[in-house]
Amino acid sequence: MLNLKRIKELDSELYQKITKLWQETGISKPERKDSLESIKNNLHYTGTIIIAEENEDLAGAVWVCHDYRRLYIHHMAVSPSRQNQGIGSKLLYECIAIAKELGLQAKLEVNIDNPAAFHLYQKSGFTELTGYRVLIKRDV
Repeated sequence: MLNLKRIKELDSELYQKITKLWQETGISKPERKDSLESIKNNLHYTGTIIIAEENEDLAGAVWVCHDYRRLYIHHMAVSPSRQNQGIGSKLLYECIAIAKELGLQAKLEVNIDNPAAFHLYQKSGFTELTGYRVLIKRDV
């Protein structure tokens, strides 16, 4: 049976499992600087990691945080061997539940090369935010 857990404190063992999942799904990128310490710091403030487990195996994970206005959904990943089984939907609905609990809007970004995720988000009621360009400065 699939279990969802909200994680507010991250140890190195779970961090290794999650980063392995991110690598397997291609969403791990060194320029994101998702170190154990940076994630622990985020969790200390407004972050939460939601994991989907079955029999102690990590089937999926998503990281959320907020700015007291919007809940930002980051790094949602489902193990390649477990995709198309509804796990992504369950993780996303848990994110939406957190947004509702906190009275926040939910916001995410999706890579244009990921039409399956885009379809899931649209099916779940997310609409494309037009008129904006996403910019980032990583080398601060």
